[in-house]
Amino acid sequence: MSFNDLLATNEVYAESFTDGERKGVAQAGVLILTCMDSRVDPLPMVGLKLGDAKVLRTPGGQLTEDALRGCILAVHLLNVERIMLVAHTRCAMASGTDEDLYAKFDAATGIDARGFKFGADPDQYGRLGRDISYLTHHPLIGDRAKVGGFIYDVDTGKLKQVY
Repeated sequence: MSFNDLLATNEVYAESFTDGERKGVAQAGVLILTCMDSRVDPLPMVGLKLGDAKVLRTPGGQLTEDALRGCILAVHLLNVERIMLVAHTRCAMASGTDEDLYAKFDAATGIDARGFKFGADPDQYGRLGRDISYLTHHPLIGDRAKVGGFIYDVDTGKLKQVY
């Protein structure tokens, strides 16, 4: 499978592109860390647009080492004053454990992935709380940014603050 369809669509997009002068900082001072799930579209869910926020995506919206690096850089160099950690309903990463994922992975691919840590955690609220605590107590984040934890309902589009 090629990427020709996407490149053709990009040609149309580029014809009316007007954001070339936009600065690389978060104009609204927001960073959103959320899941890679394609049902989650983080900017419109909070009324933001291109250039307003930094958006990081990880499986389950979890605070990984790479996501932490992004948060630190965004707070210190990219105008971020608020960090939203946004988990969502019906998330596969919150539906079981890594052991469950290994079984699904093996059944789907025939590959044993047990040496890889996916980070599945059925305690979605607990994981979100731990990630919030880690950020708020991190020496490079701390009180430099307000951190909040949210659950996005993929069925209703509603966002609820839980931390």
